[in-house]
Amino acid sequence: MDADGRARMVDVSGKADTARTAVAEGRVRMSPATLTLALTGGGAKGDVRAVAEIAGVMAAKRTSDLIPMCHPLALSSAKVAVTPLDDGTGLLVTATVRTTGPTGVEMEALTAVSVACLTLYDMLKAAEKGMVIEGVRLLSKTGGKSGDWTPGGA
Repeated sequence: MDADGRARMVDVSGKADTARTAVAEGRVRMSPATLTLALTGGGAKGDVRAVAEIAGVMAAKRTSDLIPMCHPLALSSAKVAVTPLDDGTGLLVTATVRTTGPTGVEMEALTAVSVACLTLYDMLKAAEKGMVIEGVRLLSKTGGKSGDWTPGGA
């Protein structure tokens, strides 16, 4: 907020360009039958994991269009992976986003995960409407004035 209490984009013009990385994750819980469809490409909409990964990358690139006051960034890399959870209860979505610039890419990584999870839900909802999207969170960030961050401060 500015001195008048109005929303504004933070001025990052005085900040140094540094290499920055953010990693985020989320989960989509589903029944074993729906998980089998997702892993085998047997759903009505085809390879849901590949489409969700592409959707996540596209979302990272468009984050500033979706989140008010978020800076548009030139991303160096955006990778999204959809893998089965070890306990067999659904899919894990992980996004890693990189840039060199004056502000971080945490929002891009979180947006990539969120949109990939929503895409999985959309593409599998014909098989199961009771899926649960959960645990969307930042796992780590590097670079910038505040330095590196992981949960627990390690």
